[in-house]
Amino acid sequence: MKILGIDPGLGITGYGLIDAQGNSVRLIEAGIIRSSAKDKMEKRLASIYKKIISLIKDTVPEAVVLEEVYSHYKHPKTSILMGHARGAICLAVEHQDVTLVNYPTTKIKKAITGRGRASKEQMQRTVTSLLGLKKPPEPVDITDALALAITHANIWGHRNDFKDFR
Repeated sequence: MKILGIDPGLGITGYGLIDAQGNSVRLIEAGIIRSSAKDKMEKRLASIYKKIISLIKDTVPEAVVLEEVYSHYKHPKTSILMGHARGAICLAVEHQDVTLVNYPTTKIKKAITGRGRASKEQMQRTVTSLLGLKKPPEPVDITDALALAITHANIWGHRNDFKDFR
């Protein structure tokens, strides 16, 4: 199963595509999508939308995984801006008729490291290890996107394992 994890951001959107077969995951492709802070909001969102459409067409994932919006009381504007980018991504995914899955941050961290409050560094080390990479993906937006994809691979795999017992 090809799974595309996307870490939505208005300036930098990270993405990571993995192939999940049984208990193994393999990195296929990862990168970032940028939008210019000099552009108007609508142009930035259109750019993200178009690039996500192109990414989905090029990679043909069976599922796209996004992080649920989380708002920290000290940084409410960050979640609002992320929400705009996330909306453009959700629309692109829907227009490509791909399954969209959402997970909360704590579930992703727990699935990857065993701790719902894991640090960025712990996440980077674990994702690097799980994918057998020589060095951590940079920037961290890519690591976050890969963590999303790996989380879904694990949850999806476990659900399919239990189907045989019903």
